[in-house]
Amino acid sequence: MIRSAQKTRLCAVMALAGAVAWGCGAGAGHVEAADFPYPTKPIRMLAPEPGGGNEIAGRTIAQALSIQLGQNLVVENRGAASGAIAGEILAHATPDGYTLLYYGSTVWLLPYLRDKVPFDPVKDFAPVSLGTRAPFYLFVHPSVKANSVRELIDYAKAHPGKLNYGSAGSGAATHLTAELFKIVAGVDIVRIAYKGSGLASNALVTGEVQLMFVSGSVGLPHVRAGRLKALAIASPGRSSLSPEVPTMAESGLPGYEASSMSGMFAPAKTPRAIVKLLSDEVARALKRDDVKQSFVRRGTEAVGSTPEEFAAIIREDMAKWSRVIKAAGINEKKGR
Repeated sequence: MIRSAQKTRLCAVMALAGAVAWGCGAGAGHVEAADFPYPTKPIRMLAPEPGGGNEIAGRTIAQALSIQLGQNLVVENRGAASGAIAGEILAHATPDGYTLLYYGSTVWLLPYLRDKVPFDPVKDFAPVSLGTRAPFYLFVHPSVKANSVRELIDYAKAHPGKLNYGSAGSGAATHLTAELFKIVAGVDIVRIAYKGSGLASNALVTGEVQLMFVSGSVGLPHVRAGRLKALAIASPGRSSLSPEVPTMAESGLPGYEASSMSGMFAPAKTPRAIVKLLSDEVARALKRDDVKQSFVRRGTEAVGSTPEEFAAIIREDMAKWSRVIKAAGINEKKGR
């Protein structure tokens, strides 16, 4: 059980978090998960995508959580292997809330992309909270003559294999979204893979590749600077940040929707009280005006969720994209 001094400190932390749990509050005398206050030391947060939108989101949230929790969240880049390295570290970490992962859909889609994955995203991870969601845009380099999705499709059909698209590793959201476009539009465009979405978007800006599906946080600043063109957004409706950009549905591809999602995970078996505390704190961080505005400027929605809601979102996402992976014959090990 918690000693008196420890309990006093814990209750103070929980009060700052706007929550009542772990034996704090009138009439409560039950410790739900642990016999020590949390957090009492820096928290390590793994970020598998250096320079990408997920890392930017993770660092923004980590900075706010450091203030709220009174402990540093140390963001540790663990790139390469499409998140497999970071996922394995998380899966084998002590489930005490001091090792976390912030990443996007690639980490829960890896079992569909590889024959062997060093973790099971369902069994080995405890979803904490959905952090952000950003609809994908279809961006093209100015050298591409097409000024609409229809013109791009017509050109691609007239010149099969001539257009290249950039993406991060096999199975990354930037990859799957383009493969979905190939399927529904019936076009032959060639993938050029990079080690991260940041490198891929840089290649788009320089004209090394002609098109890419990526979030507005990455592409819209280049559109405003005249370095890229935005042909469409893959969301149900137009964005207030770019009202001039039509949706994919308006452009002739009804039902085509895709977004970049990122969220926080803890190791499985992490005490429920810690998972809930972290989830509540992420939600509180995402309601901060400075955090919300930071994401809005990048065309990203600050969401937040309960652990249960995040788990349901992941299940739905796995069902959708596993079908695309199978139809497109994507296999990370074989590089396609």
